[in-house]
Amino acid sequence: MKKKYIIAAVLIVLVSVIALIGTTYAFLTMTIEGDKTITLRAGVFKVDFTEGDSINLNNAAPVSDSKGQSQTPYTFTITNEGNLTAYYHVLMEEDSANTLANSYLKMRITGSNGYDSGVVKVSSYGTGTFEIIGENELAVDGTVTYNLWMWLDENADNSAQGKNYKSKIVVESFDRSQMKTVADTLLTNGVGENGTINTTDSEQTFITGTDPNNYIWYSGKLWRAVSIDTSDNSVKLVTQWNISAIPYNEEDNTAFAGSYMEEWLNDTSVDGFLGNLRDYENFIKLDSVWNATLTTSTSKPAETTMVEAPVGLLNVYEYTMSYSGTTISNGYLNNGLSWWSVTPSTLSTVRYVDYRGSVFNESPSYVYGVRPSINLKSSVKIVEGDGTADNPYRLSGDNDTNLSGTMLNTRYSGEYVRFGSGENNLYRIVSHENGMGTKITSAEPLKNSGTFARITFDSNGNVNYSSDNTIGTFLNNDYLNTGNGYLTDEDIAMIEDATTWYLGTVGRGASYKLAKYTNTTDNVLTSSVTTARVGLLRLGELMAGQFERYAVKGGSYSTGLTTTYWTLTPYSLSYVWSVNSLCLAERRSPSYTDGVRPSINLKSNVQIVNGDGTLNSPFELQLVS
Repeated sequence: MKKKYIIAAVLIVLVSVIALIGTTYAFLTMTIEGDKTITLRAGVFKVDFTEGDSINLNNAAPVSDSKGQSQTPYTFTITNEGNLTAYYHVLMEEDSANTLANSYLKMRITGSNGYDSGVVKVSSYGTGTFEIIGENELAVDGTVTYNLWMWLDENADNSAQGKNYKSKIVVESFDRSQMKTVADTLLTNGVGENGTINTTDSEQTFITGTDPNNYIWYSGKLWRAVSIDTSDNSVKLVTQWNISAIPYNEEDNTAFAGSYMEEWLNDTSVDGFLGNLRDYENFIKLDSVWNATLTTSTSKPAETTMVEAPVGLLNVYEYTMSYSGTTISNGYLNNGLSWWSVTPSTLSTVRYVDYRGSVFNESPSYVYGVRPSINLKSSVKIVEGDGTADNPYRLSGDNDTNLSGTMLNTRYSGEYVRFGSGENNLYRIVSHENGMGTKITSAEPLKNSGTFARITFDSNGNVNYSSDNTIGTFLNNDYLNTGNGYLTDEDIAMIEDATTWYLGTVGRGASYKLAKYTNTTDNVLTSSVTTARVGLLRLGELMAGQFERYAVKGGSYSTGLTTTYWTLTPYSLSYVWSVNSLCLAERRSPSYTDGVRPSINLKSNVQIVNGDGTLNSPFELQLVS
């Protein structure tokens, strides 16, 4: 059983005062005043810390990293007084009344055991309650001392003035037998009656079946565990749904290395997948290797073309192994959508999986869905969940609690937000594209009485989105009218008054980046823009995929769970890109009628009041002054 021992409270009153003041907490909270050393004994641990003027800066202002580390650190010492090796990790628990986002703060932690976090933004660890020092063991009579520095980032702007921040440092002990790695959990817990463990491959232990208990929630997305690398116990994951849809590459170029696909998956900017994954350095193998060998077979491919990258795609063999022992249509990786594999089949075609689960070949210039794949490090631990869709496994370091008071702009792409009214009250975080706010989009296209609403992009044939064309007029007038039942007054107050929407043209076989930039190399923003309060997602943007599909395994072309919806990216002077119900993007005449997924930027002072960002517990929001 876990036991929490909170050994210090950090109180920071920014711009006027920064102070680190000691508090102890062990099933009850007490404040201890005075300049003295505090000792806390709880369970097997004795924790000593110095309380008083450890950090006390009057008229604090933004400082450089070197200046921040020149302050007197806050120090605490943990001693194992038990008769067995003890295990612990250290967390930070933020106060719900904070008015300053922790993205303005930097910190560094060093330990007598050689630990050194380096200089990091507090927000890189997370918000609410989050791990700042991972699992450690402490021998009998062992002692470790940590020093913590925290300071206001020299790049903080005037919006940090007069704000408050308070948090507690938490030492949490645990029974290691109750906290297993992902690989151990899958192998020892089993994968349920609808799944099996397949050990026929000496290099990868595969999870197979119709619906095994291998669901994992990480960084705002639902994943499936596919296999375990027998050489290092890392675990390969793939997203349950299609996160976006992009061309694989230019026409007749099927190489994964250097492709649009590899770039999008590993783009660390706000535009790509990797850069929007939470603390990816702590969770995934950055030197993962992807087998992109050309083959027409579904058997294990030769290792002819191996590409090293943090994020990749499944190859056809890995997909095939997932339904070993069942039928192709019933395998758990068949999500009823169309999506790319990493496997070329010829010099001009790449293999993809269609909505029935079958594998076909297509030109890399086509636009199919993307299901990113990552390899979790062998050290990543499961902290809760049972691996089912309704209760997926949660990972240590990505299992925040007590998020009330956290600013929404510190959260992660894919997390769910309660926003809007009635049947249209669920949205998802896209990114933080404008730097301070949070872009969100409806979790599915808008509905009226259970039926997807459909609207013409522009009745005059204009392919450029604006607040004055047909769909833009709807979104910036009818959608914002509370009488139509889409939004409440409180929702509307949270929306930025104006957002820049990028309207770059992406033709057949062109890079997704052209939707926002003039070319694919120097990141110069396109001059094709419009300003409006409400817009749509771009082709290739995060969350511009499909997130629900099959009603029954091996279902029909039309299930009623998804519909074609508009993006705001022109294909040409005559057509606009849309994403169809199978997650195949296609060019459409602007005179057609398709579904609508509003995209909006929420203000930087939108705060979470409840929820954990999952589908079953979306964030509930409020606007704060």
